Amino acid sequence: MTATITPKFPVVKNSLHLELKKRVQEYFDEKGISVTGNITLFSKAIILVTAFIAMYIHLIFFTPAWYIAIPECIVLGCLIASIGFNVMHDGSHGSFSKSKWKNKLAAASLSMLGANHFMWNMKHNILHHSFTNVDGVDDDIEIGVLMRMAPTQKRFWMHRFQHFYFWFLYMLLYVFWIFFTDYRKYFSKKIGNVPLKKMKLKDHIEFWLVKLYHGFIFLALPIMMVGWFNWLMGFLLVTLVSGFVLSIVFQLAHTVEDTHFPLADNDSNKLPDEFAAHQLKTTANFATKNKTISWLLGGLNFQIEHHLFPKISHVHYPAISNIIKNVCVEYQVQYIEYPTMYKAVVAHIHFLRRLGKYD
Repeated sequence: MTATITPKFPVVKNSLHLELKKRVQEYFDEKGISVTGNITLFSKAIILVTAFIAMYIHLIFFTPAWYIAIPECIVLGCLIASIGFNVMHDGSHGSFSKSKWKNKLAAASLSMLGANHFMWNMKHNILHHSFTNVDGVDDDIEIGVLMRMAPTQKRFWMHRFQHFYFWFLYMLLYVFWIFFTDYRKYFSKKIGNVPLKKMKLKDHIEFWLVKLYHGFIFLALPIMMVGWFNWLMGFLLVTLVSGFVLSIVFQLAHTVEDTHFPLADNDSNKLPDEFAAHQLKTTANFATKNKTISWLLGGLNFQIEHHLFPKISHVHYPAISNIIKNVCVEYQVQYIEYPTMYKAVVAHIHFLRRLGKYD
């Protein structure tokens, strides 16, 4: 299979992207605040990581009764996802703190959960954020033959039922990520059809150290402490919960009824819209008025703000969202937003149903 040549964005006059950056920067200048995280984010990071460690220790070393262990495993799965959303995500984008070492430490929380940051950085920061919903480049819409996530992907007979069975497949994301996709990218040296950038010696060492750590902390030690069957039940519950939460949040941001799936021109290899317009057409917000959802998801329900300004911490997204909405009105570009998470899920189901039934 030949490597994919990544497309380009056109250069336009009266750039929407430049206007958005100017308006948002004016807000931070006026307020005299940093674009990175603040005490609110740092406190949340401490709470989430402490809760994760405490829950793990209680499950492994205190072996609670099953009626306590089951809800604790569900909470642990949610904590894994929430640490990824709130701590790792901001850290990997360099928006967690002004300090580089604090950003690296926050990004390293992905290693604590067993995944490889080198692969994540290229898959998410480089490919997904640059070429959102571009089939063949954005690995987030490349789920496999069982799911059709873009109109340009081939439709098979089972896709007509994908809006029923997607729940189960989404649960498998975390366990597949840890035990399969990281290794596939490592040995194939590709993310989808895009060549993986060259790994340094330290990157190889980190990859294997993280996998060995994960194998001991999440497999070997729990089996020794609670036994094979109890570990298996607990591990499945934790990974299925975290996998579903991670999957559904990312899918609600890009694969819903109103989002677009642009294609590059065959001759020029250019996408139809400039960067900012592309992000607005391929990204959706949901439940932005729900403070609990915003807190738990690390602002990823403000996905439009995140894709336009990944270097700005999610704690600032509510404040800059109105600025972006106003500019969208002026430039006559749709700002896709669903008022509740329920309506976003319905829009995702309708999207899957349509792609499953029609070419």
